[in-house]
Amino acid sequence: MNKVFLIGRLTRDPELRYTGSNVPVATFSIAVNRPFSNQAGEREADFINVVIWRKQAENVKNYMTKGSQVAVDGRIQTRSYDDQNGQKRYVTEVVADNVEFLGSKGSSNNGANQDLGTGPTPYDFPETQAPKTTDVTENPFADFGNSIEISDDELPF
Repeated sequence: MNKVFLIGRLTRDPELRYTGSNVPVATFSIAVNRPFSNQAGEREADFINVVIWRKQAENVKNYMTKGSQVAVDGRIQTRSYDDQNGQKRYVTEVVADNVEFLGSKGSSNNGANQDLGTGPTPYDFPETQAPKTTDVTENPFADFGNSIEISDDELPF
């Protein structure tokens, strides 16, 4: 299985290009913090190249800039090419299936979320219109108010 999920900040503005058959493709890189500190007590980050295609590529270019926080899910791809000197070069990058805007640098997510094709999140609604949720901090098995009935008669096989 080749699946990756990342949350990080764009290190530069996305670059949008079009293939010979006019298919949009955007490239950008994100800085993803490591979950530990180095020997000096500092947090380090990995810088990961991302490629996204078609309509989401245009959305990324239109709505995201350097410093924007994003969630990326996709797959890792390695490819190679010969450089100007005939040396074989390898590139490892994430080919994104979805990129979701989480907020810009310094934002507090006050309505700043932009859905780029993954459906609404609770942050997309004003507080009075937010989807109903149940606080499960006390009891994670609390009743959510909906009953589920399952019948063997409804199974497709």
